[in-house]
Amino acid sequence: MDETKSIEPAIDVKPIVDVVPYNVDYKKALEEKSGDDELIFEYPTVYVIADKQDKKKDAVPQFTAYVGETSDISQRTRQHLDSDTKIRDDWQQLKDSDNAEMMVIGDHYFNKSLTLDIENRLMMYLLGVDHIKHLNNRRTNPQRKYFMSDQFDQIFTSVWSELRKKKPELFPVQSDVESSAIFKASPFHALNEKQLEGKNKIFNRVEQVLINTKQVDNQEAAVIFIAGQAGTGKTVLLSNLFNDLVNSNLTGDNAVNLLVNHDQQLIVYKQIAHKLGLDRDNDDVVCKPTRFINEHQKPGARKADVILVDEAHLLWTHGKQSYRGQNQLQDLLKLAKVVIIVFDKYQILTTDEYLDDEEINRLERVASRTGNTITLKDQERMDASVETIDWLHDFAINQQLGLIPDDDRYELKVARNPATMYQKIKVLDQQKGKNPASLARMLATFDWKFVSAKRPDGDRDKTWNVTVGDWSLPWNLQLKVPRKQKKKNQTLAWAEQSQTIDEIGSTYTIQGFDLNYAGLIIGPSVTYRDGKIVFNPSASMNKRATNKRTWKGEKIDVAKELLRNELNVLLTRGVHGLFIYAVDEELQQALLAAAGTTHILGEN
Repeated sequence: MDETKSIEPAIDVKPIVDVVPYNVDYKKALEEKSGDDELIFEYPTVYVIADKQDKKKDAVPQFTAYVGETSDISQRTRQHLDSDTKIRDDWQQLKDSDNAEMMVIGDHYFNKSLTLDIENRLMMYLLGVDHIKHLNNRRTNPQRKYFMSDQFDQIFTSVWSELRKKKPELFPVQSDVESSAIFKASPFHALNEKQLEGKNKIFNRVEQVLINTKQVDNQEAAVIFIAGQAGTGKTVLLSNLFNDLVNSNLTGDNAVNLLVNHDQQLIVYKQIAHKLGLDRDNDDVVCKPTRFINEHQKPGARKADVILVDEAHLLWTHGKQSYRGQNQLQDLLKLAKVVIIVFDKYQILTTDEYLDDEEINRLERVASRTGNTITLKDQERMDASVETIDWLHDFAINQQLGLIPDDDRYELKVARNPATMYQKIKVLDQQKGKNPASLARMLATFDWKFVSAKRPDGDRDKTWNVTVGDWSLPWNLQLKVPRKQKKKNQTLAWAEQSQTIDEIGSTYTIQGFDLNYAGLIIGPSVTYRDGKIVFNPSASMNKRATNKRTWKGEKIDVAKELLRNELNVLLTRGVHGLFIYAVDEELQQALLAAAGTTHILGEN
């Protein structure tokens, strides 16, 4: 017998969805509306309560939503209307609204584990729906194995499809939601075995520290170190931990903070926190490290229970701007009882963040002394074979080029020119509603001039461009948009803004994010000489990577190491595909040779 195949019988789930006003007459309305009272009133059900906010006539609709599951929809709805309104303002607001509706989903095959999984998956998807501004159920309930779990994806698609027929505003095309940055960083993703093991280990350690009032490591925090290369699921694990810790009885009020030193990721985490109400008592529950440090170093400020730091490799290791310290991580360790850091040494990109191997090893030893190191290895971002992932790793980290492997799941191709690649990216980005949907963008190494504070020649109509021969496209964050779109863009990451299809992103706008497809222009700082990748700092415009810095009392040059990391980050953004063009002629020819006859864009 093939043990990899499911022994479950194939089941054709055809859920029904009843939509009724959410008020005291809900039961009568359900009885009148339902084509199958038994499914709704006698079987486990999943339900969504949505309240459409009053807005101007032409405004984009906005909703507050709640997702739940129950074995008795009558009793549960009565509880929400009568009891929950006495202890939670959000339930009172739903009860008082004239626009609130309840959608009840039922099927003969629904059981407790299945409805819990559907509830959790609905939370994950609805969090990524732009029209939903608040999502009031904050628990995570992903289930493990149960009858029909092997068919869950198909079952959920049927549920979503039926809901979409009733309320397309609330339930967009699935694949479009899957392309959103919020969806990709959602705390409601089911964790794989290694992530779940790590989460349980972290919670146990947090509990030990918070219950034991003794300080750890000479008045410094207990360090929990989450390691893993790009795409191994570190952000999803951290997001899950953040949501659960804020809502846990283990931590005090306003005692959990998530910090990230990256503008685009800050937008996404703030959106998640706001939609889930995690910022209801603390506007700075998500913020940058400098803000947190400056506020918590003030006299009388109390220590945080837990700080979670995403992209900790971006923390500064010297004073800069309004940060007056010398090492942000060392300062954070003095301001909390537990510090959970996500770290990948191959994503350190500037001298501001630089740590040498000795210092990184010291951090790991501090965590390892108490078993606080979690290492994630499984690739969760890229839908690619091990051979493809190894090829990309060899290219960036080992500076070697082998033949591009065949891969049925991942499209890895070399373009003969940037124009062809750009046209392909635009076509892919227009695939709204298809699978995989949209979210394709152009990227480049930072080898062309860009100055954020001014425009070329002081002319506001000019842009800093990436130029290859006669072909040219603006760098990120420059194209003008209408005022209405500009306001909307404030809550969107760079890649999600519609005008950015005509821009080129850098590590400063794309690090930490997924694209379905990436078109990468490798500039002249990456060359190929004598059978090896060679980095040329003199050809880079990234002064934050190429300038020398003082480290342990000496001036050091780590430009080649940082340019290697830049290439590594850019090569690992695409979930379903990556297209590459190199400016250096020898590297371009080596890539074309590696592509053979089957991996050249547009020729097969």
